[in-house]
Amino acid sequence: MISKKLAIEVLNEMLSTGADYAEIFYEDSHSAGLSIENGKVSSSSYNITSGAGLRLLKENRCVYGYTSDLTKKGLINLAKSLNKSFNGERLLTVKKLEMIRGKNRNVIAKSYDDIPVKDKINLVREGIKEIESFKDPRIVRYLGSFGNSIRNVTIFNSKERWFSRKTEFARLVYSIVLADENGMETAFEGPGCQMDISYFQDKAKPREVARKAVEVGLKMLAAKECPSGKMPVVIGNGWGGVLFHEACGHPLEASAVSRGLSYATGKEGQMIASPVVTAIDDSTIPNAWGSIDIDDEGNPGTKRVLIKDGVLKDFMIDDFNGRRMGRQGNGSCRRQNYKYCPTSRMSNTYIDNGKSTREEIIAATKLGLYAVSFAGGSVNPATGEFNFGVSEAYIIRDGKVCEPVKGATLIGKGEEVLKKIDMVANDLELAQGMCGAASGSIRTNVGQPTLRVSEMTVGGRGGELK
Repeated sequence: MISKKLAIEVLNEMLSTGADYAEIFYEDSHSAGLSIENGKVSSSSYNITSGAGLRLLKENRCVYGYTSDLTKKGLINLAKSLNKSFNGERLLTVKKLEMIRGKNRNVIAKSYDDIPVKDKINLVREGIKEIESFKDPRIVRYLGSFGNSIRNVTIFNSKERWFSRKTEFARLVYSIVLADENGMETAFEGPGCQMDISYFQDKAKPREVARKAVEVGLKMLAAKECPSGKMPVVIGNGWGGVLFHEACGHPLEASAVSRGLSYATGKEGQMIASPVVTAIDDSTIPNAWGSIDIDDEGNPGTKRVLIKDGVLKDFMIDDFNGRRMGRQGNGSCRRQNYKYCPTSRMSNTYIDNGKSTREEIIAATKLGLYAVSFAGGSVNPATGEFNFGVSEAYIIRDGKVCEPVKGATLIGKGEEVLKKIDMVANDLELAQGMCGAASGSIRTNVGQPTLRVSEMTVGGRGGELK
């Protein structure tokens, strides 16, 4: 632990050459994980992360460094190394540090440190038993894993403030490989939360999670190749939100907006989406996978309405990139750990409920694609151009969900897709994932209700849709 006395000394050393902001990010975290492959425990791990990251700002310049040497000498030496980037007169002197308290929305009833390893193994085995109960020779490999992390973070800054937070989160994952004479398919389910182990006993039950992975995998293994062309696309709730996250969420982060690297730059107050679209990034949802009480700059987590009835209202802003925008941070600054310089990131990002139902959207679609979930892809934040593989998809014919198809790819531009959303259902769900960007890999929820895009380009090797 870094004492307040030492923190003040280090901060003042950092500020000695003219920086206008200094920050110490101290972390002491640990994580545990285990995996069961084809019925046997295949790995077990326990990792410790401990160190400090120092950040200096001056106007629109940023300098960052980190160390695992938490002695006074180690921290002062790092501070002197970083402050060489500036050569001005001292602008600030830190005399005291006042504690900032955040609202604890992510209460853990029982710490994962107090859960015996055998209980975690038994939890994973429940899903493994469900996979094995299928007795299907097409299941050639199956893996179940459980991981939990406990993060203790303390931040001191030159605004003469400091705060401390503790975060616990866990994730249960089942990954399955299936194969037959027609080829190979993979299936994945991985619910996570900032709750105790009861979440996996009462809500995300291992047998149900594993069964869903197997059933989807078997359907897709037997599916025909997806046809190609321009067509209406109904995108499923929950994991369907990954398309909005990638193609529309990242362009609304200040790290892109502030440098003119986003199609949304300068468009605040303008209509950028269909009037049926309202998009939100909310880090205040209790116990949600991506929630944060206080962000990595000391700003409280907030609910940010990004798009309201199609109009661009706000961005996800960190203090540093906010300087270029003339804006203050709004609780959106995050990082993977002390080795990463923080920046604006998403938390729980979703399209809000609409007025239709899933059944009405399907019934209103004569011929098109129903994309339930995605398998990754790529996006250019500056243009919004994206390319996404679909992991579970079906053809819609005469208002009914029909045969499964595989190999589907959705191609387009985020800004254009937002304007072509013509129906939004009222069945919002969130899905847990990891998002990688400049400040590392962080927990984020994606989500949306079932919605329809009136026309999208679909790639596939199944010929023309008929």
